[in-house]
Amino acid sequence: MSQFFKLIFDHMNYIGGIALFIIGLHTVVTHRNLIKKIMGINIMGTAIFLFFIAIGNVKDGLPPIINELQQNVTFINPLPSVLILTGIVVVVSLTVYSLSLVIRIYQTYGTIDQEEIVAIQNEEQKND
Repeated sequence: MSQFFKLIFDHMNYIGGIALFIIGLHTVVTHRNLIKKIMGINIMGTAIFLFFIAIGNVKDGLPPIINELQQNVTFINPLPSVLILTGIVVVVSLTVYSLSLVIRIYQTYGTIDQEEIVAIQNEEQKND
C-alpha cells in the first residue's frame, strides 16, 4: 500500500495536470455562458502547461546552464519550457480573440447565453 502512495506522490504533477484538464473540459461542455467556456479553455491550457513542465522535470536535475566546474551533471530538459512560452502566447491570443467575439455577440444579440443565441438565430431564420 505504501508503494501505491509513493507512486501517486511521484506522479502528482501528472495527476494534477490531468485533473485540471478534466475540470476545464467539464466547464466548456456543461456551461452555457460563453465567458465561462473561455475560462474553461484557459484552465485546459494551464493544465497542458503543467503537464509539459512535469514531462521536462528530471529528478535531481539542474537548470541547463553549462558551467566548467560541473562535470557529469544531469540537466532538466529545456524544450518543454520553450514550448510553454509559445503556448502562453497562443492561449492569450485565443483568449483575446474569443473575448472580442463575445463582445460582438453581446452587441448583436444582447446576451452571451449560448442557448438563447441559438434560439434567436432560429427565430431569425424562420422569419426569413
